[in-house]
Amino acid sequence: MIDKTLQHELAATLLKKILPAELQEEALKSLDEEIAKTSPTENLREETSDSTENLREETSATKNFSASDRAAVLVEALPYIQEFHGKTIVIKYGGNAMVNDELKASVMQDVALMKYVGINVVIVHGGGPEITGFLKKLGKESSFVSGLRVTDEETVEIAEMVLDGKINSEIVTLLNRRGLRAVGLSGKDADLIQATKKLATVYEQGEKTKVDIGYVGKAKQVNIQIVNDLLERGYVPVIAPIGVGEDGESYNINADYVAADIAGALHAEKLLLLTDTEGVYKNFEDKKSFISTLKSDEARTFIKDGTISGGMIPKVEACLRAIDAGTNKAYIIDGRLPHSIILELFTAQGIGTEVK
Repeated sequence: MIDKTLQHELAATLLKKILPAELQEEALKSLDEEIAKTSPTENLREETSDSTENLREETSATKNFSASDRAAVLVEALPYIQEFHGKTIVIKYGGNAMVNDELKASVMQDVALMKYVGINVVIVHGGGPEITGFLKKLGKESSFVSGLRVTDEETVEIAEMVLDGKINSEIVTLLNRRGLRAVGLSGKDADLIQATKKLATVYEQGEKTKVDIGYVGKAKQVNIQIVNDLLERGYVPVIAPIGVGEDGESYNINADYVAADIAGALHAEKLLLLTDTEGVYKNFEDKKSFISTLKSDEARTFIKDGTISGGMIPKVEACLRAIDAGTNKAYIIDGRLPHSIILELFTAQGIGTEVK
């Protein structure tokens, strides 16, 4: 846990990184005043070099904020910075945030900020839409069972090429350009994810049946040492959800499940699943039925009776799996909202659905 003095220094440093030079002096004064209201501290501001110019760029959402407004936002974030400093947070990166350039940039900025305040970050990414698009170009239609892609031998080869060869390297490059040290991994690297076939679960009239959907896998064992080694050295591991079978065959694994298994193995503080909805609803057509907190027994009941269906099933199951394995908290958040990660981590209200 970091003390008040370090909090003050950290907030001052962040202000210098994200504000134009002409606003810094006023904002730093406001920061002193805000912190003095609760616990007076020495003014320990130090001049810092601007090594992260891209974090100082203003977005349209913040141009009208006064320096005092911005200082107040940081003061609100300080308890959460203190809470998560030195902790590990696993992010499942997917959905529209991976294809929209503005959202893509906001996610990378959020990850950079997390690293600058001392949080260990692990990213597990999906890539379903890009896999679907590539298959379509080759004349192959995609089909799904309980939110999982039916995957024959040709499809798993294409999935591995898209996930590991294209998407993973792009994410690593984007993070490296923001001053971070990111390293791309497949679940096949160092036997990170030893996998076996996963049968899809289908619920019909309250009955559960299993369906073989091809080279779709589940983790049999997670060898987390390589991830720990990278985190200890200050790297951001970026993991493609491909597992390796006993005979060296590749398995396409749902990225939500991989993120859950990685988070559980790391005993992560939080698992954040980015998706294209606000969270979980009892009735998706009724926005008033939004569920901000979903208990585990409720979640299992909602899956069984069909309240939770389709692509939301693996997300909720992933949250349950992560918590059962030792993750402290798990959330499903709206990746369509710019800076959704920071809003969840560093604000009192947070966003999305917490599964516990």
